[in-house]
Amino acid sequence: MARILILSSEVACGHVGLSAGQPVLQRLGHSVTGLPTIMLSNHPGFAHVAGDRVPVERLRAMVDALADNGWLGAHDAVQTGYLPSPEHVDFACELIDRMRALRPGLRVIVDPVLGDDPGGLYVSQDTAMTMRESLISRADIVTPNRFEAEWLGHVLNQTARVVETSARAGARFGALDRSADGATFYPVAKQANVPQGTGDMLAALIAADVPLGQALGYLQSLIAASLGAPHLAIAEAHDIWTRATALKGEPHGL
Repeated sequence: MARILILSSEVACGHVGLSAGQPVLQRLGHSVTGLPTIMLSNHPGFAHVAGDRVPVERLRAMVDALADNGWLGAHDAVQTGYLPSPEHVDFACELIDRMRALRPGLRVIVDPVLGDDPGGLYVSQDTAMTMRESLISRADIVTPNRFEAEWLGHVLNQTARVVETSARAGARFGALDRSADGATFYPVAKQANVPQGTGDMLAALIAADVPLGQALGYLQSLIAASLGAPHLAIAEAHDIWTRATALKGEPHGL
């Protein structure tokens, strides 16, 4: 089983960011080290929310402590998610470089949490630009949604593998897995009233080196068990989604 460090948002109630990836991976037997970039009561899409960003200086001190205890170099992968400021993006770059120096074979997964259709960017332009200019090139795998893939554009060519969620192949909806070896499309049913956190969960599963078809199988099963609920039913439906079979992909000509 893998040991993953996740740098992302954390909520007290619900399953988004770190609070989605961590319980999913732990349920599957993986070990997770969580570094919260922001701590909130819940996803800000609800009527009431409280919390604040975690200062970069505090995150840096936490990483120093992990290193001093001999744990930082023990990770198989690092995954970044929501980064609320350019300074947090810079810190993510520093962290990746530091961990790679300790473990050259480290897998780096960047979930570029920038925005979505139809609202566009939901981070500042400076944060998005810093991510595009500094962070993407450090990734082995990037997991953008359709809007983020379009916004990042040719910069994604610097990455060995791109898994685009909410992709389209003609009239079909799904995930598109692109690498130097070619492209594979995984069609899925588009659902309404899906709780937040599905992209965070998928990025974490990819960070743990779960094959994409199996990761999507887990995700689609959990979505079906969570429709209409305020949060993903990670714990409540674990007997269902952890037994899901893998989805099949098909070659896709770009």
